[in-house]
Amino acid sequence: MAYCEQVTGDVQTVDTVLSRMRALHTTLPARDGVAVFNRVYLAVTEAVDRHIDSGRFTDARAAIALDVRFAERYLTAVDTFEEGQRPPACWRPLFQFRRHPGVRPLQFALAGVNAHIGHDLALAVVDTCRTLGCEPVDLEDEFDRVGDLLVSLEERVRDELMPGPDVLQVADPLTHLLGSWSLERARDAAWTTARALWALRRLPDVAGEFTERLDSAVGFAGRMLLTPLPD
Repeated sequence: MAYCEQVTGDVQTVDTVLSRMRALHTTLPARDGVAVFNRVYLAVTEAVDRHIDSGRFTDARAAIALDVRFAERYLTAVDTFEEGQRPPACWRPLFQFRRHPGVRPLQFALAGVNAHIGHDLALAVVDTCRTLGCEPVDLEDEFDRVGDLLVSLEERVRDELMPGPDVLQVADPLTHLLGSWSLERARDAAWTTARALWALRRLPDVAGEFTERLDSAVGFAGRMLLTPLPD
């Protein structure tokens, strides 16, 4: 979906996108790079759903819309690839390297997080504003609360996929990859990008170029994260 397109139609429910992610979880091979990312993203989306159900969001409608619009961008990338078309540049490295034997599961997870936070999150904020007829500032509380849960995604990735301390040594190239990227910094940048895109909404050509360059830059970072490493 291009930046300048009007977002129309009813927002899906969180249960709908959870069902899609769970279906991917059951059909993809466990070692597949997309499956690795899908597992950790599914866990975070389930956490968001629990927080919504327990009333932890001030504006549940806005939280649902943001969570769903965000997930839709990932699921659309999956559908686009499965249909034989080119997904956004930010997602291409993960699809290209998803079965590479020299790429470790932690790299797959980080590459997916990089694409989803570095590119999709800002556009999802804009999608949500268009859907609800609001401004980004009206979503800031929901963005921050979802963002806190996203930070837990990075912690989950590291806890579940990082090699043990006897394996991950200072000289291991994976150590340097881990130190080169931060989800918290990416989240903060996504908020700034969303505000910039919203300010550019009446300049669709400029906004489109901005979005295209963002997509390319995030894709380049993802390609670096997926550099095959020696055992």
